Amino acid sequence: MELQNRIDEEAAWAAVTARDRGADGRFVTGVLTTGIYCRPSCAARHPRRENVRFFASGAEAAAAGLRACLRCRPDEVTREAAAMERVLALLDAAEEAPSLAEMAEAAGYSPHHFHRLFKRATGVTPAAYLREKRARQMADSLERNGTVTDAIYEAGYSGPARFYADAKERLGMRPSVWRGGGRGETIRWARAETDLGTMLVAATEKGICRLSFDEDEEDLRRRFPNAAVEEGGEALSELVERTVRAVNAPERPHDLPLDVRGTAFQQAVWRELSRIPPGESLSYAALAARAGKPGAARAAGTACGANSVAILIPCHRARRGDGSAGGFAYGLERKAALLAREGWTAPEQ
Repeated sequence: MELQNRIDEEAAWAAVTARDRGADGRFVTGVLTTGIYCRPSCAARHPRRENVRFFASGAEAAAAGLRACLRCRPDEVTREAAAMERVLALLDAAEEAPSLAEMAEAAGYSPHHFHRLFKRATGVTPAAYLREKRARQMADSLERNGTVTDAIYEAGYSGPARFYADAKERLGMRPSVWRGGGRGETIRWARAETDLGTMLVAATEKGICRLSFDEDEEDLRRRFPNAAVEEGGEALSELVERTVRAVNAPERPHDLPLDVRGTAFQQAVWRELSRIPPGESLSYAALAARAGKPGAARAAGTACGANSVAILIPCHRARRGDGSAGGFAYGLERKAALLAREGWTAPEQ
C-alpha cells in the first residue's frame, strides 16, 4: 500500500513544524540523513522537508532501517495510546462522569500527567470533553421528546443545578429554550454600513450570534426559525458601533461578547483561528493540527464555514495548503480586502 494513501503528508508536515503533541501516536517522522525516527512533537531541530518520510508506526520505520530517537522516545507513545483507549472506554461505559483521579488510575498515570496526556490526545481537557459528551447526550435525549428533567439525568448530570450551570456557560440559553430549537429566545438585529458593505448584526442577551453581509431579516428568521426576532433599536446601537469598528479594523483585537456554539473540534478550530496574528495565515491542514486533529484539513475547513461570526473569529486567515484562498462565507473579494487590511501578502508560488 502506498504511503500517501494512509498519511496526509501535508497535514503531517504541518504537525511536525508545529510540534503538535496531538499528532503523537498517529505517525512517526523518519529522517533519512540521520537514520532516526521521531514523534511529530520532538523538540529536536527540524530536518529539511526533502529528507523526511512519514511512517504509520515505529515498527514500520524500523523495518525501513531507522532507529528510535533517544530524545523523544517515539515508541513509548504506544503505551499512551493504550491508556487513552482504556479511559475512553471507561467514559463510554460510565453512567456518571468519573473523576480526574479515577480516569488517571485507569490510564496508569498520575492525575497531572494524565491531564496533559488527555489534552494532547483529544485537543481538550478531560472536563471539556465530559461537558461536550454530556451536551451531545442531552441533545439526543431532548430530540427523543423526553422532559428536560429526564434528559438531564439521562445525560449523566448529577442534577438540574449542575446542568443549568453548564448550560449558562456553554449554551447561552435555558434548557427549555434549547429543547424548542431556540423557541422563546429573543434575537435582536440591526444593519450598518462598513468598509465591506452593509453588515447585519444579530445578538442574544449573551452576545453576538450572527454577523453577515448580503442578508436581511428574512434570512435571519430562516436561520433562527423558533426564536423571537426583532429589530434592535437603541438597545443594540452601542454593540453595533463596536462591531463596525472591529470589521473596519480587523487587525486590531476586540472584546465583543459572542454567543456561538459548536462541537469540541469546531471550538478548538475557532480558538486557534483567534490566535493567528493579523497579517499571517494558516493552511487548513496546519489549523487542524493545532486544533488537535492532524489529517482533518477538510473538517477544519468545514469548521471555518460553520463560524457564524466570521471576522470576529477570523476565518479569513485560513487558506488551502497550496496557498490559494479557499472559501469564505462573505465572498473571496471581502476575504482579500480583510487580508490586505491586515498586511498579509500571498507567498510566491
